[in-house]
Amino acid sequence: MIKLFYEISDFHIKKRSFFIKEICILLNNEGMSIGNINYIFCNDDFLLEMNKKYLKKNFYTDVLTFNYSIHKYISGDIFISVDRVYDNSKQWNQFFMYELKRVMIHAALHLLGYDDHNYINRKIMKEKEEFYLNLFQF
Repeated sequence: MIKLFYEISDFHIKKRSFFIKEICILLNNEGMSIGNINYIFCNDDFLLEMNKKYLKKNFYTDVLTFNYSIHKYISGDIFISVDRVYDNSKQWNQFFMYELKRVMIHAALHLLGYDDHNYINRKIMKEKEEFYLNLFQF
C-alpha cells in the first residue's frame, strides 16, 4: 500500500491517485511487490533535522529514503522536501509537478536497491528516472 502524508499544511497533491498508480507501475515493472510505502512531504527544516539526526549530514536535500524492504516486498518511508523540489524546479527550469514526480521516482528506485554513490550508478539511476518520466508522460 502506498500512502501520502503531509508534515506541512500548505501543500497537498490533488491527483494523488495518479502518482500512486505510477509508482505501482514502476514497482511492478521492476518485478517487485508493494509492501508499505509512505511518502511524507515536508519542508527544508524538517528534512535537514532528519538528515542531521539519521545520516549525520548537515545540508539540505530533496529526499531521504529509509528502506524497509524484505525480499520482493518493497517498503519504506520517503521524506521529500517540497521547498527543495520547488527550488530545483526553478534551477532546472522544470514544472514543479515534473520535478516532484522525478524525486518520487528517484526515491522508489532507491527502495529497489539502486544507488547514486558513484558515477556509474548515478548514470543508471538517471536513465531509469528518465525512462519512467517518459513512460508516465508528464
